[in-house]
Amino acid sequence: MIDNTVFQDKKAVYYTLGCKLNFSETATIERTLQEAGIRTARRGEQADICVINSCAVTQEAEKKCRQAIHKLVRQHPGAYVVVTGCYAQLSPKKLAQELGVDVVLGIDRKGEVLQHLGDLTKKDAGEWYAQPSKDVRTFVPSCSRGDRTRYFLKVQDGCDYFCTYCTIPFARGRSRNPSIDSLVEQARSAAAEGGKEIVITGVNIGDFGKSTGESFISLVKALDTVEGIERYRISSIEPNLITDEIIDYMAQSRSFMPHLHIPLQAGSDAVLKLMHRRYDTSFFEQKIATVRKTFPDAFIGVDVIVGTRGESEELFQQAYDFIKRLDISQLHVFSYSERPGTRALSIDGAVSPAEKHRRSQLLITLSEEKRLAFYERHIGKEAVVLFEKPRPSMPMGGFTENYIRVECEPCKEYVNRLVRVRLGNFNEDKSALSVAEVIGVEQ
Repeated sequence: MIDNTVFQDKKAVYYTLGCKLNFSETATIERTLQEAGIRTARRGEQADICVINSCAVTQEAEKKCRQAIHKLVRQHPGAYVVVTGCYAQLSPKKLAQELGVDVVLGIDRKGEVLQHLGDLTKKDAGEWYAQPSKDVRTFVPSCSRGDRTRYFLKVQDGCDYFCTYCTIPFARGRSRNPSIDSLVEQARSAAAEGGKEIVITGVNIGDFGKSTGESFISLVKALDTVEGIERYRISSIEPNLITDEIIDYMAQSRSFMPHLHIPLQAGSDAVLKLMHRRYDTSFFEQKIATVRKTFPDAFIGVDVIVGTRGESEELFQQAYDFIKRLDISQLHVFSYSERPGTRALSIDGAVSPAEKHRRSQLLITLSEEKRLAFYERHIGKEAVVLFEKPRPSMPMGGFTENYIRVECEPCKEYVNRLVRVRLGNFNEDKSALSVAEVIGVEQ
């Protein structure tokens, strides 16, 4: 039993790196601490507790985690430092012994923050608590809003794919999931709190069902029945796991949006084979065509890694040409980062940092061309926008059903409301479309 009186008048700050799943889990940790009486520190306040949710997908992500720890320690001297997430799972000794982290929590121990903070209040800081389990098996649930309008519902964790470049299966463990019934209950709770949109998150969500014998399509159909939730978005799903059945159901569903994020990772069959991906470019191209035929106006985001071992200049050019002809909306471009313990290290043909940067910039430019073209096609059309609470002195922003960013002058009436608008031209930096006309506010 935790004595919450030790947390009276305590304040905490939170810092998250990495994927939507991490942001969801951080929000759950923040809510847990708030329920124990630990207030989130306001800007400029000294915090008693610093929580960092880390990422280890690249060397740069690990570097940013270390920098965040140093920065928070300087800003909040004497605060207890808690690090969780993938970097904490993979490098606990480094965090505890070299960076002086007080509590290192692995993937399956994020729910133990309060317990170990309670221990620390009785002992000297600088001790190392909660060494991560080597075999991650526990599913830690999360459905949280944080400071956004949208909720993030964690439906799955872990991965069984073991792509040659990736450490996530080592950090997150094997694929596992809770029951559909429990996830429907979490969605209902989000609706009861006023939530209208849920983003479905996980490591490999299309693999849902390994723990319970259920399926992702059954989860989609069950969530679609939850009253009050007007929108669902699928954060990322493998191309070989987004079946035609799922695509067809989304097209006629009540609440699943025409918005998909599908990782490609490489636009060359030779590189896909080196990565041990489970499809080729022909399959991926057909999948994009199926989505586009079913959802002509869908936003399709695609992940790509450049500069992997074995990606010659010729293979990169093949990939660039392939991606250029795909009818997609945006790219998320990552430079390959060598990860200890991965099989990619045994592949010949390392690419220099300068060449990785050059290839990355080419794809980032191509991505922006595709995004601007996608946005431009919708200027003058009607759309329904779910607006978020604006930050001080900033425009009000939100997203259309097909994930076009829209901005307008702040209006309290629009916060967390579905507003039908006519889309105007680009804003000044072309990051969003403006509102040409408000047609009506939906109940």
